[in-house]
Amino acid sequence: MSRLNGKIAVITGGNSGIGLASAIRFAAEGAQVVIVGRRQEELDKALHQIGPEAIAIQGDISNLDDLDRIFTQVKAAKGRIDVLFANAGLGDFQPIGSITEESFDRTFGINVKGTLFTVQKALPLMHAGSSIIVTGSTTGSMGTPAFSVYSATKAALRNFARSWALDLKGTGIRVNVLSPGPISTPGLDMALAGTGQKDAIIEDMTAQLPLSRIGQPEEVAAAALFLASDESSFMTGSEMFVDGGFAQV
Repeated sequence: MSRLNGKIAVITGGNSGIGLASAIRFAAEGAQVVIVGRRQEELDKALHQIGPEAIAIQGDISNLDDLDRIFTQVKAAKGRIDVLFANAGLGDFQPIGSITEESFDRTFGINVKGTLFTVQKALPLMHAGSSIIVTGSTTGSMGTPAFSVYSATKAALRNFARSWALDLKGTGIRVNVLSPGPISTPGLDMALAGTGQKDAIIEDMTAQLPLSRIGQPEEVAAAALFLASDESSFMTGSEMFVDGGFAQV
């Protein structure tokens, strides 16, 4: 189990859900993992699950000063980045007519602005052969009721990757999007809790899935491992779905 042996992997939103599952998997495959998140308590808990060589850095990716501090610490501790998993993101269920400016600014600030500057500020530490993975979503390519703002951020990230693949031409740095469908994560639970219809929504999503079940973070982490490793060396500008067929049929 050494597909990432010796690689330095930075994962934003690495304290829970898909980010944590990926951090655990990357570490098991030989990577030196750095996780980034907003909540120090959750970061500390995550470190115990990832392993003794992992590092946690607290910070908000929508804050550019935080990002500067984060990558200064990464440079001091590791010197380079081989894998950047720009995974941090969030969203609220709000139908048109009920969308608030606060929710819009927060969602675009983290998902779009935060991801953009995470990647841009990490680039000086990256090199030929490095891999950038951006967490997209099935919502970026299909309509989802009451989730238009989040969906729009994920559509934006999909085009970022297409455009960045061209911007990075000749550098040897790859950028791809990993788009999950419905996955059992604390983030999904939190988003659905505010609707008061969590169980009904999950039941409805499950009924639409060809595999007839919600996915697990570890299943997305397996795909992230492929995109992080040299096994995906001829992929850039691509989108990989791990969605149980949700957006495919």
